[in-house]
Amino acid sequence: MKILVFNGSPKREKSDTMCITRAFLAGMEAAGVQEVKVITAVDQHVEYCTGCFACMHNGGTCIYDDDMKGILEEILRSDLLIFSFPLYCYGMPAPLKAIIDRILPLSKMTMEKVGDRYEHVGQADYSHLKYLMICGCGFPNSRQNFEPAVSQFKLLFPCDHTIITVPESPMFNAPEAAVVTGPRLELVKEAGRQYAEDGVIAPELLSAICSPMIPEEVYARIVNGQA
Repeated sequence: MKILVFNGSPKREKSDTMCITRAFLAGMEAAGVQEVKVITAVDQHVEYCTGCFACMHNGGTCIYDDDMKGILEEILRSDLLIFSFPLYCYGMPAPLKAIIDRILPLSKMTMEKVGDRYEHVGQADYSHLKYLMICGCGFPNSRQNFEPAVSQFKLLFPCDHTIITVPESPMFNAPEAAVVTGPRLELVKEAGRQYAEDGVIAPELLSAICSPMIPEEVYARIVNGQA
């Protein structure tokens, strides 16, 4: 299995969410997965999509000659795309969104009805791809925080997707929080192992990973400097 990871955080390797993603990858690697490539979105030269649709008419060639051409080639060579990003204004950070907008060359202008909605017909065969979203946020819980990002991800990738959302994620870069983040990262590692072996994560394990690590009120007091 070839894995392509998009690190959507402007913090690069210091990303809180990448702490979670690295634990997930460690679990996959323990199960035998060896080929992993990481693309850090903020370090790529990717122009903003203009919506000209030239790529959808001329066989997938964009008007821009930038890093996106190589990124699209990497996507098509991969088996699993992992989108790792912190929650910014209830969505993904701008550098990652710019990359997402530029995947239009994979589709044609031609539409077809799938279920109760219309989708563009593909210009390339990406039916083999699976998609995983790992998103962390700085709020104490997941309620009315992750929903817009989750909905967007499901619409972008309606098939073969798995979603992991983790509140209180700044704790992963706080050494003094290791007593609670360490066990949580072990759960994430187990999720990676399960996914590598079975293609799914047990619902009870996923629920545990996506729950707060410490009581909401305690976390809020710490963040507010009132602890």
